[in-house]
Amino acid sequence: MIITATIITFNEADNIRAACESVAWADEIVVVDSESTDATREVAAQCGAKVVINSWPGFAAQKQFAVEQASHEWIFSLDADERVSETLQSSVNSLRNKSDKELADGYLVPRRTYYQGRWIRGGGWYPDRQLRLFKKTRGRWNNRHIHESVQLAPEARIETLRGDILHYTESSAAYHHRMIGERYAPLAARQMFEEGQRTSTLGVAAAGPSAFVRSLILRGGFRDGFAGLSIATFAAHHDFLKHLMLWEMQHDKKQ
Repeated sequence: MIITATIITFNEADNIRAACESVAWADEIVVVDSESTDATREVAAQCGAKVVINSWPGFAAQKQFAVEQASHEWIFSLDADERVSETLQSSVNSLRNKSDKELADGYLVPRRTYYQGRWIRGGGWYPDRQLRLFKKTRGRWNNRHIHESVQLAPEARIETLRGDILHYTESSAAYHHRMIGERYAPLAARQMFEEGQRTSTLGVAAAGPSAFVRSLILRGGFRDGFAGLSIATFAAHHDFLKHLMLWEMQHDKKQ
């Protein structure tokens, strides 16, 4: 198993060194940068990464472009605000000397998020397993606007690794709020609209309260104290906003 670690970036000068260092065990690091205006590319190059510039085509398309720049068959995908835990690194290294017959085609990895000064357990944020280690000839990033993921061939074998990807998410409430309004909710609404989903005024009204209860109660967000309450409140805001934006798209189309 020879591995290329891929990272996509835009103005990640504060994060990219730690991200690259956490995958220094990979045989190659590829950083695809969407025309950053800070020192992201310079720092990545200092870390020994192969740096490629590509205008922003969307999350999934950019991650797939990074895969296509890789020299090796095995891909480990990491975001700039994520780190590889020691346990996960050991799990990956344990696969190194296995034969192709012993290896799966892809591996799911749990992701643990650090938010408001603590590691989150509930609210649907953990274990949040994602397929991050895979053969590039057996899968590719799907063409979604948001919540992109790797899709493997139907007959592919998938296993789960021990150890977490450590996700250091939004640095402040203001940033979290802005990302929901500018990125997550608009992209989610667009994805829903293109998939043929529709909503109503009742659906818009119910979306927020339903998301709040689901996150805080049904998914155990209460275990995370005030952080869990914050996550549930932002989840309610996100769901309300994406349904409202979907409702607007429906009416724009009619007009």
